[in-house]
Amino acid sequence: MLAPLVTAVRLDRCPRPGGVPGRHWQDGTVTTAAEAGPVQIRGRLAAARLYLCTDARQRQGDLPGFLDKVLAAGVDIVQLRQKGLEAREELGFLDIFRAACDRHGALLAVNDRADVAVAAGADVLHVGQGDLPPDVARQIIGPGPVLGLSTHSEAEAAEAATDHLIDYFCAGPVWPTPTKPGRPAPGLGLIGYVAGLAATRPWFAIGGIDETSIGHVMEAGARRVVVVRAITEADDPGGAAARLSSRLAAAR
Repeated sequence: MLAPLVTAVRLDRCPRPGGVPGRHWQDGTVTTAAEAGPVQIRGRLAAARLYLCTDARQRQGDLPGFLDKVLAAGVDIVQLRQKGLEAREELGFLDIFRAACDRHGALLAVNDRADVAVAAGADVLHVGQGDLPPDVARQIIGPGPVLGLSTHSEAEAAEAATDHLIDYFCAGPVWPTPTKPGRPAPGLGLIGYVAGLAATRPWFAIGGIDETSIGHVMEAGARRVVVVRAITEADDPGGAAARLSSRLAAAR
């Protein structure tokens, strides 16, 4: 009975298109994520280069403005990552994320929680190695949303690169990061290994990447990155996002 119940919640909460301006894509269309179907969402994923994980900015109190600045500056995917939120509270924040993503044609990602992803009408569910198995997550979210997986070793990355249930994967952490305390960092060697796989699906380097280190991960073969503090702790988040996006775009 789980799938019908979750589907009903999704239909009730999923934002409706309403003439909201979106991002101009390479094909000349202007499409909000809420209007995109599975094929379009995967097309947007393929074009994505800059993926941001951020909390709900409760300390700063600037979430709507922050999201508008960074999405307008080139962030392609944004994920709410804040441990300890109750589901209802998380959904409240995700309503703000969803509206911002629709204004800018970006993809909305939810971390770990398949039920919350469905209820929020998210475009992306990201799971870790210890979270729901991809086959179970896919049963819950259905065929539409993108499914991503974290990998931390060559073996995990090689498996994700060929797993038909996965739409993209992340490799890292490249460097130690306070967002994952105690997790060993496999370093640039993992990025070089993944680049050599010639994976047929998108993958992102993650972990301690900022404006000073992005060149190293790009030299190792990454063309997509996930960042956190490089934007969230910047004095000018929009400027930081624009510079990172420009560096990635130049390497296409």
